[in-house]
Amino acid sequence: MALKTIHSDRAPAAVGPYVQAKQAGNLLFISGQLPVSPETKELIIDDIQAAARASMQNIGFILEAAGADFSDLIKCNIYLVDMADFAAVNEVYAEFFSDEYPARACVAVHQLPKGARVEIEAVAQLN
Repeated sequence: MALKTIHSDRAPAAVGPYVQAKQAGNLLFISGQLPVSPETKELIIDDIQAAARASMQNIGFILEAAGADFSDLIKCNIYLVDMADFAAVNEVYAEFFSDEYPARACVAVHQLPKGARVEIEAVAQLN
């Protein structure tokens, strides 16, 4: 099975030795997306809903670069620094789906890169 790197100029560049996404067959593995604003390219820290929305938008840009969309997601993992943000992030997360939700995990972590409060990674099945 050939591996293919997927990259979107609209999503933030990787901040370390990894890629935005890797396609393996018909599966797309999207690296964790920090809440970097697509407009300003700045990390969003003070507003958890704006932060979650930015992370999801960046996933959307990567999906688009692979010829997919949110309906193709099969699994998401959400990492929160504070589980008190769970309801607010859930509200934003739901905005990106119309019918079927992917499988998901949401866990609290001690710390995220660059002081972020949320990070979201995803797996999609490509048609």
